[in-house]
Amino acid sequence: MNYRKMSLSVILVCLLAAVVMTGCGKAGSTKPDNSGVIGSNVNPSNDGENKGAAEEEPKEGTGQDAEHNGTQEPGEGSSTVDKAAAADPDSVAVLVNKELALPEDYEPSDLVYPDVRFIFKEKIEKRMMRSEAAKALEEMFAGAEADGVYLAGVSAYRSHSTQRSLFNRYVERDGEEKAKTYSAVPGHSEHETGLAIDVSGSDGKCAAEDCFGGTKEAEWLAQQSAEYGFIIRYPEGKESITGYKYEPWHLRYVGKEIAADIFARDITLEEYYDAVPVSGTP
Repeated sequence: MNYRKMSLSVILVCLLAAVVMTGCGKAGSTKPDNSGVIGSNVNPSNDGENKGAAEEEPKEGTGQDAEHNGTQEPGEGSSTVDKAAAADPDSVAVLVNKELALPEDYEPSDLVYPDVRFIFKEKIEKRMMRSEAAKALEEMFAGAEADGVYLAGVSAYRSHSTQRSLFNRYVERDGEEKAKTYSAVPGHSEHETGLAIDVSGSDGKCAAEDCFGGTKEAEWLAQQSAEYGFIIRYPEGKESITGYKYEPWHLRYVGKEIAADIFARDITLEEYYDAVPVSGTP
């Protein structure tokens, strides 16, 4: 009887010791705190690693910012193109050509007489321009004179009815097909915008004629007019795009930013708007 009690006591002691040792073993298996070690904030799982990659700033020159934002930085020398302006007759950047016409009843509301020299003395319609363009014209004429170049206006604004009469006269003289190479069908003329002007030298020689090309006045305009917001609207070699032969005397005001872009890239207003090249009609 005593022997059995002793055996049971030994077994109980051994079991108790085993339980104690097992508990100690679990406590000893706890991982050390590595919070003060470089890289310790990375979790053993992939969550922390992926988070670190997602928050990494894009490297310089990768263009990731623009790509992720759905935008693209404009190229060097280019400006942001507001294509809505092309269809707005009141915008100084409106696109008028053989394909795109002004409303038949359109008439600029801010026409003024620019204080510049013209080849005629009368204060009539074709001496007028829209106010912003008129101010830019005055600055351009002053800039030219500072360079020893003396310009004169030939023809600026034309009403719809004036353009109709002029075009019909050209058709009677040269036929419709030829007339359309140098004159616009009513509604399709830039002169009706109040933003265009034909320019010559102060003596009026070669006014709106091919012989104006190559003169010192034409050369100055080709190189300097963009500084004042004007472009040579129908440049040489672009006839298939503009629909008109080369006219070094025909200036169009579009604003300084657009003019600088068009000049730098040697393009037309159609190309600036990525518009389809015009045909020979209307």
